[in-house]
Amino acid sequence: MKNVVVIGGGAGAFVVLSGIKDLSINISAIVTMMDSGGSTGRLRDQYDVLPPGDIRQCLVALSKAPDLWTKLFLYRFESGDLRGHNFGNIFLTALEKITKNYSDVADTAAFILQTKGKVIPVTFDKVHLCVEYDDGEIIETEKLIDTAFHKKTRIKKAYLKPRAKPNQNGINAILNADYIIIGPGDLYTSLIPNFVVDDMKQALSKSRATIINIMNLMTKRGQTPKYTATDHITDIERYIGRKINTILINNTPMSQEIISYYKRRQEIPVVDDLTNGRSIIRQDLLDEDLHDKEKSDLAIRSLVRHSSVKIGSAIMEIIG
Repeated sequence: MKNVVVIGGGAGAFVVLSGIKDLSINISAIVTMMDSGGSTGRLRDQYDVLPPGDIRQCLVALSKAPDLWTKLFLYRFESGDLRGHNFGNIFLTALEKITKNYSDVADTAAFILQTKGKVIPVTFDKVHLCVEYDDGEIIETEKLIDTAFHKKTRIKKAYLKPRAKPNQNGINAILNADYIIIGPGDLYTSLIPNFVVDDMKQALSKSRATIINIMNLMTKRGQTPKYTATDHITDIERYIGRKINTILINNTPMSQEIISYYKRRQEIPVVDDLTNGRSIIRQDLLDEDLHDKEKSDLAIRSLVRHSSVKIGSAIMEIIG
C-alpha cells in the first residue's frame, strides 16, 4: 500500500483525514504543536502541557471507534468552570500528566479511538510560534498571530521560540512517504509551523514523495491578506525547500451571501491565478453545508470548508 503523509492541523487536517481514512493506504498525520488559543491555550498555560487540540482533531478524524467515543472527544462544555473546554483536550491533558512521555499519550488515545494510521506530533518540545511582518513588527504566540486582525502587511518570516527538535517518527514518515499532502489550513498558524521545526525542511527536500497542496478557500485576515493561489504556493515552497507537484483547487463559486460575510471580516476567496508548469486539478471541493460553531466555542472558525468526501475522491484519483 502507498504511504501517505498529511501535514497540518486543525479543521483542515480533520477534513483531509476524514476523507482519506477509508482508502487502501497507510496514513501518517504530522501535526502542529504550537497552538496557544482557546481551550488548548488555557490548558497549556494552566498545566504546562503540550497543546492537545490539533492532536485530538486528527485522532478523531481517523477514528474507527463507535460514534459515542468520537462524540465524547468532540464534546465541548457549555457552562460552568469548564465552559469552552473540550473533553478530548482535558483527556489528553490528564494522560500527559500520568504517562512517561508524549508518545504514550498519542498511542493510548489512538488505542481508545481505534485510529487508522499514525498521529505524529511534529515535536515534543514546548515552543511558541513567532512571526515578523514586512513592517518590522514581531508577534509571538499562535494565539496572538491568529487574532492579529490589525495587520495589513505580509508576514516576512516565521520561526519558533525556542527552536524545536523534530519527532523522529515524523522525519521517518516523510522520508518513506509516497505522497505528502499539505493543507488546507491557516498558512502561518496550521501549516508553516510544522516546517520551521529543525530538520523538517531538510527531510522534505530529501523525500521522493509527490507533494500535493490542497489550496485554501479563503484568505486569512492578518496572515494572508489579498493572497492569491500563487502567493500561497510561493510561501509554502520557500519553507519546504522544494516544488509542490500537484495542486488541488476548488472551482465552485460561493454564494454572494458567503462572500459578503467574509468581506465584512476583510477576507476574500483565494483567486486562482495558477499557470501551467505543474499539475493543477480544478474541481468542486466545496462542502455544501455551512459550519456554524457551538456557542461554547470561543475561537474564531471558518464558515465554509472543503468537503471531506470530495477531497477523498480527488486524492483517490491522484494516487490511483
